[in-house]
Amino acid sequence: MPKSNNSKKTPPTEPIKSLQYDLFAHFITNDQVDTSNAVEVWESIPKYFFSPQQIKKLRTESGLAEPYKWNYTYDGIPCMVKIQPALIEQTDGSYKAFFPSITEELIEEALKKILTDQQYGLHDPQSTETWVRFSLSMLEKELTARGRSRNKNQIKHAIEVMSSCIITLYKNNKELWKGSILQDLVTVGREEYLADANSYHIARLPLFISHAIDKLNYRQFNYARLMSCNDQLTRWIYKQLIHRYKQASYSNDYHFMFSSLECNSGLLQQGRAIDNRKKVLRALDELKERQIIHTYDIDNRKEGRSIVDVKYTIKPTQDFIKEQKAANKRMTNNLHQATPQMKRLNKK
Repeated sequence: MPKSNNSKKTPPTEPIKSLQYDLFAHFITNDQVDTSNAVEVWESIPKYFFSPQQIKKLRTESGLAEPYKWNYTYDGIPCMVKIQPALIEQTDGSYKAFFPSITEELIEEALKKILTDQQYGLHDPQSTETWVRFSLSMLEKELTARGRSRNKNQIKHAIEVMSSCIITLYKNNKELWKGSILQDLVTVGREEYLADANSYHIARLPLFISHAIDKLNYRQFNYARLMSCNDQLTRWIYKQLIHRYKQASYSNDYHFMFSSLECNSGLLQQGRAIDNRKKVLRALDELKERQIIHTYDIDNRKEGRSIVDVKYTIKPTQDFIKEQKAANKRMTNNLHQATPQMKRLNKK
């Protein structure tokens, strides 16, 4: 995992030639428009699990809120994320606290897709910085095309939340990284920003993404399929399959536990355990509907009459198998092309 770097940055004034970025922007697929990249270490951090009802409960009467902490595990290592909400000024001059939620999740996915277009992305391997250029109109158009329409005011609000909330990541109780989802946001003057939805803005993406580009630690996936998923939990499980079920085949199934999903996603916070288990089943059914998994089996683990955990075993569809094979081939090709350069850099 990359270390924290909170110093103020400014975007490079000229394009930078980078083999790593060239590889990041090129996919092995017949559908470039519908393909994007997933970065496991960054996306494993639970940060978009807040519902409007939960946010309302976390606010004080004055509209403010304290940072929220969530414990989870990554590769068996105890981790914790602390999310300090964005304080956004309201029309009456007061401030209200906002945590990142569904809209911010979808906009991040749209920005990572935009990043793969080399006229809008910039990666500097020397300083491990990655920048993405965008406009509110671009994001509105992209979200609408993917069936996730948001108006410009909603997008503008989400960008403010993503650039103003502070995420602190702890690993084994030690602070590892601290920053915002969109860092060092550069815009035109505030009045122009609010008035002109076509003005370009540029933001530095978290160090996790830059580090992944440098080290080739990302996977291509079906971005259109992800954005078609209605439920957050469906999208979370799909991302886990992308990263963890690399050798998907008819003869090789994949399983995960309810307890792990509950801990690591942050998305199972219904009042009753039975309601959380029903939510998982709805997500699995949607994965079938989206042609990601073919079948799934449930193994309830009981103590007496009580269900204490559930094991879910899935089998993939032919579409998912093909997509994972393409992702594996691309990873092999990328390593073959980049290894000589990476060896030279490591010797310096």
